[in-house]
Amino acid sequence: MAEIDTSAAGGGAEGAAPKRTRSAGGPGIGSRLAPYLLLLPATVATLALLGWPLLKTVLLSFQNLNRRQLVMHLTEWTGFDNYKEQLTDPDFWAVTGRTVVFTLVNVVLIMVGGTLIGLLLNHLGKRMRLALSIALLMAWAMPVVAATTVYTWLFDEQWGVVNWFLDQLGWHSMADYNWMSDEYSTFFVVILLVVWMSIPFVAFNMYAGLTTIPKELYEAARMDGAGSLKIFGSVIFPNLKPFFLATTFLEVIWVFKSFTQVYAINGGGPEKLTRTLPVHAFLEGSGGQHYGVGAAIAVLTILMLGALMAYYFRIMIKQEDEL
Repeated sequence: MAEIDTSAAGGGAEGAAPKRTRSAGGPGIGSRLAPYLLLLPATVATLALLGWPLLKTVLLSFQNLNRRQLVMHLTEWTGFDNYKEQLTDPDFWAVTGRTVVFTLVNVVLIMVGGTLIGLLLNHLGKRMRLALSIALLMAWAMPVVAATTVYTWLFDEQWGVVNWFLDQLGWHSMADYNWMSDEYSTFFVVILLVVWMSIPFVAFNMYAGLTTIPKELYEAARMDGAGSLKIFGSVIFPNLKPFFLATTFLEVIWVFKSFTQVYAINGGGPEKLTRTLPVHAFLEGSGGQHYGVGAAIAVLTILMLGALMAYYFRIMIKQEDEL
């Protein structure tokens, strides 16, 4: 009996199933493919909704497609003629320079205004912060066409509230002023609209970034006698430098490709003086029924944004390496 018990115990110890361990080969093929399978639907949707129209636009830019070719279903390949025509056209370069200045002015105003409002949100009490946040959300959530319509009414020549208000302040010459009759006044309205709709995004991001900075850094700076500007330069900006780079990058893209605000305010007028590249591409393409030319302008716009994106990505990668 003792021998039997001993052998049974020994057999049980030797026959116990070994613990399962991960194979030396690493995770299985299913685990390795899982991230790519999860990304596959978004990748396919992006290629279908963005990649295919972009490819058609590029192919169209090498064609002579006007009303005649469109009606008769003709395909006339012209090579780089559309690009040569635009790159040697003074109007194209005038629109390009105007677009760059328009983007620069808007981005500076948006970043400065959004940063100041973000700092204000960080210093307000709960109730005032909530009220200001609701006001910012209302401006941010308003559809672009609706906001453009409201601004068109505000600056209307006869019934606009802005002209009435300026008249009440003593500027009687502004009572019947036509804001859309001049290049600079039209751009003033457009810039005001773009900045008004874009500031909330920067302000909320700025406020969210400020909440991540330890309060001890502010206290140390104040103990050293730093004022508000010094605190911003030595504490806030160094800690939020990635935020400023990323947000400025996004604002440059969004402002550069602004179409609805410019087109709906005055259709690129007066006398084509407020056209930006997106509006120019649309009016030359669909408006003038020179679809190949419009596609070439669109492709050139994309290439400019691509070069700008590459430059900004380089700065951001360098910044990450320094951190």
